[in-house]
Formats: sequence, C-alpha cells, structure tokens
Amino acid sequence: MIRFQNLILLVLVVALAAVPLMTIHKPEPGPDGKVVEIFTGSDDQAKNAVGKINPSYKPWAKSLMEPPSSEIESLLFALQASLGAGFIGYWLGGSVTRTRLREEQGKRA
Repeated sequence: MIRFQNLILLVLVVALAAVPLMTIHKPEPGPDGKVVEIFTGSDDQAKNAVGKINPSYKPWAKSLMEPPSSEIESLLFALQASLGAGFIGYWLGGSVTRTRLREEQGKRA
C-alpha cells in the first residue's frame, strides 16, 4: 500500500481537477442574447474596461498560446499556482530541515 501511496494521491489530485470541469453545465444565454461566460476573471474585466475607455487601443503584446476555452485557461492558472506553492513549500521545508540539522551537529561538536 505504501508503495502506491504517491500514485494514489496523484490520481486523486487529477480527479479533483477533472471532475468539476466535466460535470459543469454551461448556462443559457442571458436576456440580451449574449453567451454567459462562467470562468471569467479580472483580466477580462480589465480588457473590457480598457475597450470602453479607449476603443482604438491596440495591445502591444500577444499571448504565446491561446487556450481553447476559459475553463482550460482557469485550469492552467490553477496548475501554475499549485506548482509554485509546491516549489515554495519544498524549498521552505528543506531550508528549515537543513537549519535544524546544522544546529544539531553544532551541539554535538
């Protein structure tokens, strides 16, 4: 059981990310006929605000990759955040352990 513990945890994490995306239902268009976006965020709101303030504005940079849908974009953002948090947690845990081991070696010497 212990040999497969990491694999089981990895499968559970993937399931936690995939199941909500598979079970969500897209809402019907609003009263004005516009398609309702579920996973919009502050980036979209900022883009719309800039478009209202200055309609002739042209972006000076393009995305390297355009995800096929906003759901995929949200998933990639969450993946990026979780990898960053994992890296920081790993580094912090390693540095605390390293400091503890150095202190223990200093007391023994």
